[in-house]
Amino acid sequence: MKNQYFGDINDYRKYGLLRVLTGHGQIKTAVCWMLTPDDGRGDGGFIDYLEQPEKWCHFDPLLFLHLAQTVLHNGVRSVSVIENSDLLPSCCFLSEFVPDGREIRGLHFQRLMDLVDGCDLIFFDPDNGIEVKSKPCGCKDSSKYLYWHEIQRFWDAGHSLLIYQHFPRVPRAPFIDGKARQLIDKTGAPEVFSFCTSHVVFILVPQAEQRDFFRNRSEVVAQRWDSEILVDYHRV
Repeated sequence: MKNQYFGDINDYRKYGLLRVLTGHGQIKTAVCWMLTPDDGRGDGGFIDYLEQPEKWCHFDPLLFLHLAQTVLHNGVRSVSVIENSDLLPSCCFLSEFVPDGREIRGLHFQRLMDLVDGCDLIFFDPDNGIEVKSKPCGCKDSSKYLYWHEIQRFWDAGHSLLIYQHFPRVPRAPFIDGKARQLIDKTGAPEVFSFCTSHVVFILVPQAEQRDFFRNRSEVVAQRWDSEILVDYHRV
């Protein structure tokens, strides 16, 4: 995640999804932004939707109006806006920048482990998503990825996991199913949920005792967000 993206159309969907999945505060959730520095590129400029309330506001009126006020009127682009609001109740946040170095990265995730005690769900928001072979942990720009050993660590600690995943230039349906299958293989979870938008997919790996809760919340996502967030289920 980069602060330059804050409040764009992808962010609107992301926060809307989080608000529904957490039941607007029914479960305790940790948000690991996996922040990286802004790079000066034009990414994150997709905020025209905020000038079209008739089309976009109804998905989540409270969230939409807050983002419109913050981004359009105040010109603020920072995740601190969400942290300091009541839009994600019962959430705690790890807002430090993710380092590239393997050892210092380990310290970063140890701070997350200390933070998530008692949390039901952890949301990971890396720039790109789950690791790729060309970017081993510890190399330059590895901060843009979440690594399998990190996923395994927090899963084994008893947390359900929600992971942001950018789409590479491949057919989307088999890519999503492939990532879901990998998560099933790595964690042993019998079922994984995916939430597909026009640019990214969010993949939820629920712990057994939370499957019914998240299945119910995923149905609410499908009803509330319609074609903007497409819900699918992936099973063993």
